[in-house]
Amino acid sequence: MLALVLTLPSHAGAAPVLIMGQGGHITRSQDPFVPSAAATPEPDLGPAAATPPGAPTAHAPTAHAATAKPKPKRKPQKTVSSELVRLLRAGAITSSEYGTDNADWNAALRTQRHLRGTPAHELEAVIENLHNIAAAGKLTPDRLPALFLTLHYNRQWWAAGTVPSSGSYVEFAGSQLLWEYYPGQGIELQVLGTFGRADGMYTAGPSDYSQMESLLAQMIPLAVNRGGSLTWEYDFQFGGGTPPWTSAMSQGTAIEALTRAYQASNNATYLQLAHEALPLFTAPPPIGVRVPTPRGARYVQYTFTPGTSIINAFLQSLIGLYDYAHVSGDALAEQLFAAGNAEAEAEVPHFDTGAWSLYQPGVEDNLSYHDLVTGFLQQLCQRTSHPSTA
Repeated sequence: MLALVLTLPSHAGAAPVLIMGQGGHITRSQDPFVPSAAATPEPDLGPAAATPPGAPTAHAPTAHAATAKPKPKRKPQKTVSSELVRLLRAGAITSSEYGTDNADWNAALRTQRHLRGTPAHELEAVIENLHNIAAAGKLTPDRLPALFLTLHYNRQWWAAGTVPSSGSYVEFAGSQLLWEYYPGQGIELQVLGTFGRADGMYTAGPSDYSQMESLLAQMIPLAVNRGGSLTWEYDFQFGGGTPPWTSAMSQGTAIEALTRAYQASNNATYLQLAHEALPLFTAPPPIGVRVPTPRGARYVQYTFTPGTSIINAFLQSLIGLYDYAHVSGDALAEQLFAAGNAEAEAEVPHFDTGAWSLYQPGVEDNLSYHDLVTGFLQQLCQRTSHPSTA
């Protein structure tokens, strides 16, 4: 799991990454800050509830349908183009922003029409996700940077015609951001992986601090205001969830990375941004990640499935909250950690089979996640001076 960079040295588990350079040329490299295990596991919702990644949502339009003339209705369907015009007229975006985004949208539609096979289907999926967000009235100004960067990079990638293996990590020359290929959903920003990569740069030592700050300078502007919280969202269909959604694990890792950037630079702006990311842990799903319990609160992995308890995700979110609270003295962070830690102490025994650990109730961990859970438990016990049995 990408969270391993919180504790492992920078060279441990380096992952293969595909890097797209100028002219669509793709090279393979080993990224020392990206461990090789999968970054975002799907929740086990059972055969009746789960929707495989890439499965179309009900009435999801194709790329051609997104541009087709709609049938007469009392209220015309919102489209990407109409929403961009609306935002421009409202003064929510500049004419320059409108021109760039509208041009990227039209260019992606043209490119998709000329592609065939898997590249055509993957770019179409990215187009559909953006269209569906617009149709739902969720194309807000602060979502535009991440959504259109995703569209821009997918147009570049699929025009080159290369189909990577499922779960491949992808980077683009000149950028520090980490992306991942989800079959049926295209190349998507790996939020957890990118912030985990920043943590890995901190762990590597002062010689990599400038890289970490460069990465965060690219990632911070991709945040949105989600229920009053600075949040980094996922913009694709996954495990039964429709975009945009988010996760306590990725948000906790973001807070951890911002805390470490402050420790590396002494720039208090990073702590302020971490504070602005805390409200996600105070709001219930589907906006936030907090599920109240008699003992405190559980912070869930996926905002679209609040009933799913994934222990390693919960534990990592607590580590991010603890470290930020310890460094900053932020009272809200201390309260959030205390509420979550009380719940985690009660839940952890139920994930222990006596010989192994469970990923979520009824689902056993594989070796990587078993090691991950016990590692997180040891970290928390060290932080809180609680005896460890891991």
